[in-house]
Amino acid sequence: MIKIDFKPISVNEAYTGKRFKTEKYRSFIRAVSFFLPSNLQVPKGRFYVIYEFGLSNISADYDGPIKNFQDTLQARYQFDDKMIIGGFIHKVKVEKGQEYISFKFFSDDQKKEFIEKIQLLLNN
Repeated sequence: MIKIDFKPISVNEAYTGKRFKTEKYRSFIRAVSFFLPSNLQVPKGRFYVIYEFGLSNISADYDGPIKNFQDTLQARYQFDDKMIIGGFIHKVKVEKGQEYISFKFFSDDQKKEFIEKIQLLLNN
């Protein structure tokens, strides 16, 4: 999995009013895009994703950081997120200042590997 040492932000932190991006969200997009690998290949066609969010506030909603991060990936790698047919979200409690985001894409024909990776995450 690819790991980015960057604190995820929630949807509430990303938008103000009727879906106007906040400055914090615009900064998040620029910073995260800088750390993303330039040579990452997104699977062609339908695919699966695993997102792992290292959060210092483990009581935060598990789905809060998904939309912002996924939209950043979509913009960086020029894919349509409607092609994501399944995903797994995993929260990990970390110390403040140690927040991170990890992710991995799996093509439709890598379904077995996707499920095995989920099982590994659940057993840790």
